[in-house]
Amino acid sequence: MKQFENLEDAQTLALAIVDTIPEPFLVLDDSFSVMAASRSFYECFKVDAAQTRGRSLFALGDGQWDIPALRHLIATIIPGQPAMEGFEVEHDFPAIGRKVMLLNARTVTYAGKDTANILLAFQDVTLRRQIEQEKAALNAQTEHLLAQQRILFQEMQHRVANSLQIIASILTLKAGSVTSEETRHHLEDARERVMSVAAVQTHLNASEGIDRIEVGAYLVKLGSGLSASMIGEGRPIVLDVVTDESIIASADAISLGLIVTELVINAIKYAFPTPRPDARILVQYEVQGSDWSLTVSDNGVCDAARIRCAMAELPGRTDRP
Repeated sequence: MKQFENLEDAQTLALAIVDTIPEPFLVLDDSFSVMAASRSFYECFKVDAAQTRGRSLFALGDGQWDIPALRHLIATIIPGQPAMEGFEVEHDFPAIGRKVMLLNARTVTYAGKDTANILLAFQDVTLRRQIEQEKAALNAQTEHLLAQQRILFQEMQHRVANSLQIIASILTLKAGSVTSEETRHHLEDARERVMSVAAVQTHLNASEGIDRIEVGAYLVKLGSGLSASMIGEGRPIVLDVVTDESIIASADAISLGLIVTELVINAIKYAFPTPRPDARILVQYEVQGSDWSLTVSDNGVCDAARIRCAMAELPGRTDRP
């Protein structure tokens, strides 16, 4: 490697390198006076070269760089370690306004000498921080709106559940007061339809989250509710639910719950016209790849009456957790 013929050539090259650095850049001596500055430093901070070189960093621009955080960095932190990266300084500069700067500093020592230089690079992250703050504010606002939406949704669901219970009670009273068997049958059938919707709605609300729920826990709760409301002590029917650990969208769960409720009610009403000790209704849900199947079967007079649903019949896909 060819050596420089004299010290001036080395200094000329060093100054040229500093001047071509795109980010604001300073070279300080061990007393924190500016030995060299990049062109981008002058352009970024609107300062004059003649009023910069040879002056203390903290005296530049009528003291605009006399920032406590920066003074602490240079006077205290840097002497204890050779480099410092990402030190953030926020300051209101007279000529350019408020800026947020990331400072990278490095101490350069020389063999056999007590003196040292400090290299100081500046990165303007004002716009980045502004975008981050706006994004954080927007996220906070969105979370607030979502929280309000959840409260309104829960209140609406509560009102819907109460309304369905009231409708079912009215239908029960009407069914008990009419003399026509046909009318009573229609009223009881309407009550069961309302109760099926109420059961789906109640157990869907009981699931954690609104967007996606676990099929197994949802169908087990739904089955328990149907057993409690539809199967009396005089009709010992066992309702079993067998599922895997699949998770589906709540919109799909509504359709799934309505299908299961309708089939279970039909099995309770028609599969066991006379009590039998081994009466059993089985609800099965399983996933194979991108397909799933739902089976509702019984061992009554309509033995193995079942339904299988293809993926195309309900929107969305079923995903395993």
